[in-house]
Amino acid sequence: MKLAGFLFVICCLALSSAEEIEKEEEVLVLTTKNFDDAVKQFDYILLEFYAPWCGHCKALAPEYAKAAQALAKDGSEVKLAKIDATKEPSLAEKHGVRGYPTLKFMKKGNLIDYNGGRQADDIINWVTKKTGPPAKELTSVDDAKSLIDAHNVVIVGFFKDASSDAAKVFIDVAGGIDDHVFAITSDDKIFEEYKAEDGKIILFKKFDEGKTVFDGEFVADKVKEFITVESLPLIVDFNQDTAQKIFGGEIKSHLLLFLSKKEGHYEKYVEGVKETAKKYKGQILFVTIDGDETDHERILEFFGMKKDNVPAMRIIKLEQDMSKYKPENDELDAESIMKFVTDFAEGKLKRHLLTQDLPEDWDKESVKILVGTNFADVALDKTKNVLVEFYAPWCGHCKQLEPIYKELGDKFASMDDVVIAKMDSTANELEEVKVNSFPTIYLYKKETNEAIEYSGERTLEGLSKFVESGGEVGKAPEEAQEEDEDDDVPIKEEL
Repeated sequence: MKLAGFLFVICCLALSSAEEIEKEEEVLVLTTKNFDDAVKQFDYILLEFYAPWCGHCKALAPEYAKAAQALAKDGSEVKLAKIDATKEPSLAEKHGVRGYPTLKFMKKGNLIDYNGGRQADDIINWVTKKTGPPAKELTSVDDAKSLIDAHNVVIVGFFKDASSDAAKVFIDVAGGIDDHVFAITSDDKIFEEYKAEDGKIILFKKFDEGKTVFDGEFVADKVKEFITVESLPLIVDFNQDTAQKIFGGEIKSHLLLFLSKKEGHYEKYVEGVKETAKKYKGQILFVTIDGDETDHERILEFFGMKKDNVPAMRIIKLEQDMSKYKPENDELDAESIMKFVTDFAEGKLKRHLLTQDLPEDWDKESVKILVGTNFADVALDKTKNVLVEFYAPWCGHCKQLEPIYKELGDKFASMDDVVIAKMDSTANELEEVKVNSFPTIYLYKKETNEAIEYSGERTLEGLSKFVESGGEVGKAPEEAQEEDEDDDVPIKEEL
């Protein structure tokens, strides 16, 4: 009895210790001391590694707490936890944290990366998918109503025979999409409540028309396409929460409306976009961007615009070269929008290439300044070897290179057959040059105009040898190389 009593006390102490994990709004506060206890106590934990000074972490915090509270209310096995990486650097290092916030999901001791959204609904949907069936089975009208009322988007499959081929396709698709709630039902009363036919999928949403019925071919690609298109509003507002869905989605052609909320542009112009958006739904994504937001200045810059240019519209095609298109006039009435988008869809528009005005003193210094209008005349002069640095004013590596590049220009200034030049690629674009990271350096060889990319060290010695050898020493290998993860990259990554 004494031994039994002793073991009982030990067990109670162990449980007491495990239960002493501090909570803030149902979010577990983990440290080096209690981390292992939490992992032993809970099978499913979403871990957020944050820094108190991080703006994105501050924006995530209320949504994270909201998700934790909702999961706790529903009696979910999933717990949400947070770790202050500035106070617990060993935990952050152990889990490969390189930026903030970083989210990882611990599933029965196994760690996987979190790749869902940052709204409460997105978080709940993602962790629910990782711990339960792909689609929740609905057995009553109350169940269906509760689920649909609780989420912005819910996709329900109506199948009398849950083992049918169509139902299997639906379940397979549901299992591969983490950021939406899926449900399946064969209940007659639910069919009647929502006037659903057997073998149909209904996407319920709290925007636009409220719901959409899929009646296409029951193959995975078609179902996925339906969900991708219908789960976003007809006109999407760009922000931190929608960015990934916009620019990481299947629709690669986007009409971007740059507006000012402060000036009332949303009320004035958005209604006029809807007719065009409905016509080209599924082909072109329609996106509003608030030009008043400081975080959006880089996007304006990418299109060669400033806040003074708002309101305006542009089209972008998200391919390797990020093609941009500009309307003939700045009008944003419904007719002008329809014409601009229709001309793009019919292939009538030419790609818009940015260029700066040529400075009067472009060739005064040892490093010549190139813009879109003088690039060909200077860089493709067959009597000279021309080294061109394609840079971005905000790029840290470009700033580090600047004094070295100036020395390089001075070194070759007296040579008639060598030109050292640079071009701001955020303000100037070329049809024949694809710049994927900054800085990118090319040597245009005399006589042939062959363009050879430099991949050596960014030193005076390395660059000098590259020029002197005619691009043989320090050139990039012929096969495309992975971008240096430390390099600054253009707006494609920012988006």
